[in-house]
Formats: sequence, structure tokens, C-alpha cells
Amino acid sequence: MVNVIGLGYIGLPTALMLAAHGVEVVGTDLNEALVNKLNAGELTFEEKGLDNLFKQACACGIRFSTHYQRSEIYIVSVPTPYDKYTKKADVSFVVAAVETLQKVAPKDAIVVIESTIPPGTIDGEIRPLLHDTSIHLAHAPERIIPGNMIYELVHNNRTIGVDSPEQGEKIKQLYASFCKGDIAITDIRSAEMTKVVENAYRAVNIAFANELSRICNHEGLDVFNIINICNKHPRVNILNPGPGVGGHCIPVDPWFLVGLFPQLTKVIGACMFTNDSQPLFVLRRIREVMAQSGITDSQRVGLYGITYKENVDDYRESPTLQLLEEQERHLGTPLKCYDPYLEHRAVCESQVSNFDAFLKDIDLVVLMVKHDHITRQWDRLEGKVILDCHNFCPLSDKVYRL
Repeated sequence: MVNVIGLGYIGLPTALMLAAHGVEVVGTDLNEALVNKLNAGELTFEEKGLDNLFKQACACGIRFSTHYQRSEIYIVSVPTPYDKYTKKADVSFVVAAVETLQKVAPKDAIVVIESTIPPGTIDGEIRPLLHDTSIHLAHAPERIIPGNMIYELVHNNRTIGVDSPEQGEKIKQLYASFCKGDIAITDIRSAEMTKVVENAYRAVNIAFANELSRICNHEGLDVFNIINICNKHPRVNILNPGPGVGGHCIPVDPWFLVGLFPQLTKVIGACMFTNDSQPLFVLRRIREVMAQSGITDSQRVGLYGITYKENVDDYRESPTLQLLEEQERHLGTPLKCYDPYLEHRAVCESQVSNFDAFLKDIDLVVLMVKHDHITRQWDRLEGKVILDCHNFCPLSDKVYRL
């Protein structure tokens, strides 16, 4: 049996996937309301394909509980936030999970940490907690993204960090029950490093694009045109800039390296600061567009999209929420915002729950997220001033770019 600890954006799909492929699974979460909802047959967040997977897993006998189970294998998938001031990871949730599960874990149980953790965490903070030295530790960092979780769970390559090849093969067989990607086995510290390095690489490339947007804006150039031309070079592949970086990986995980190695992460640290300040750059562009368009009242400005990426309901580390914080800090007046995926969930005070009401009271629409919802009704924005943060709006009149 496998006991999956933590039933959030990563733990729940993983538990469902294992169960749907014939593994006996109990999903555990300390949030009683969440567990009750799952036991009542209701999902706790929206995700493409998750409904069908949930039905398959339930048909195969998956169970949900607030209690840790006696199990041969544990998969720990709990949050690892970071301190915004020290830039260091908070692994207290992982520590608490391991401390609790070992009270019920049998001899020779395997504990697989899926949560993203800084290099050295398992040896430095988890291993010393073990009262029973027969318990085996492993690290298999998750590699999926909201909006495409089900496909990526099946097709993405995986890395498993272990103390011995024998344990590695046992865990590999478990993940191979559903994973069609390559599964690499390595040591634990290397596995810990790979996940934060992957996200640091992506953060650095995003920061380069975001910095280009500021340079081009300063020089009155179209950054998207510049990037398009540059990318015709066979060895150049520049990303497009955006309003900021959201989610629980790219804007968080690279800070783990900066927090651990502040003197050795000059490039990564500078790039993280660049990405963190991108919402403030967008706020400045809003003011420029307002001045150029003759709009004097910020209450006539609306932010379209609150989630951190398109077509999901996940708003963790959302650039829109970051921008609203900057707006409140500098002017004290929040901008109206709307998101079709959050119509029934209020996540900020200035949120409007209806698209018609949102459009009625604004003159300037800032496109923060590329939801399919807006691509199907561009005509609704006719006559509005538009600040397009992604270069995806096909309208030609009154459209400004980053």
C-alpha cells in the first residue's frame, strides 16, 4: 500500500494516478474539509482530465483520510514555501509529515519526498529525525504543471534519488506503473539539486526576456518584434516577456539556491529580483498608457486574469496579485480585476465576479493572462484601450504592448 501525504495540486493527482493504475492508495491530508469533500466525490480544484482520473481512482478503491496509515511506501507532497526576506526554504511541513508518519510506519518502510526541497535537506534535516534507522529515504521531485498535469504525470521524465540501487528499483517500479517517461536513478543530493536547477534555468531565461522588455520600452522599440527577428538565428531561442512569474515553482524554488549560497548565485539572484519586479514594471506601463490615452481615473482600469497562467484556477504567486500589492503600496487604490476561472472564488477585494460588470466600468483593459475565454470574444473589447502583456490580442486599434 502507498500512503500519499498532502492532497494539494501535486499530491492528489499523484494519488489518483497510482490508484487508477492498480496501486492500493490512501490519500492523507490534515485538512478535514478537503478530505470530506473528496470522500463525498467532489474535487477540490479544477484541472483538465482530473474528473475522469478521479472516477477511475474511486472505482479502483482509493481512500481519503486525515490519519496517517501503516504503509510500505509513503509519498510526501506537502508545501515548501520560502521566507521572502531570508530567501530560505521553510521545510517545516515536510519535517512534520516525516515526524508523524514514522509513528505508524513499519520496519523497512520507504519515505519518498516529492516536495521540492533545497539540496542537503534530507541529509541535514530529515534523516536526523528518524527513530527507526530501517526506514529508507528517497527524493522524487515532481515535474508537472497546472493545466497539463495528467499528461505530464504520464509522459514527463522523472528523477529518483536514493541511498541504494535496490531501493531505487523498487520506487522506479512504483512510478513506472503509470509513467511512460525515462526514470533516472541517482543519489539523493543530486536529485534535490536537479529540481531547483531546472527551475532556476527557466527563471534566468524568463528574466532575460523581461529585461529586454524594459530596454525596448525605454528605446521605443517593439520587444516582441525584436525577439521574433532574433529567434530566426539558428542558435537563439529567446522567450517572450510577460507581466511576471507565478505558480509555486519558478518564482520560489530558485530562491532556495540563493538562500543557501548567497555568494555563489549572483546571476540567479539578479534574475529573481528582475522577475519579482516585473509586475511593478507593468504598473508603470499602465500609468504610461493612461497618460497617453487621456485616462485620469485608475478606477477606470481593469486587470483581466488573476490566475498565474492561462486556463487554470491556480493563483499562487500570481503576477496580478503581485501587481495589486504594488498598486496598493504606491497609490492605495486597488484596480478592478476579473478572472473567468475564479468567478465563484473571491481571492482579492477588488475582484469583479461578472465579465459584463467588469467591462462596464473600465476604459483600459490590461491583459494579464491568456485565457481562452477572452480569445473567443475579442469583439467585447472593441472601443477599449488595451495593454497586452503577452502580445496575443489580434485587435489593431488602441492596443499597447509591454
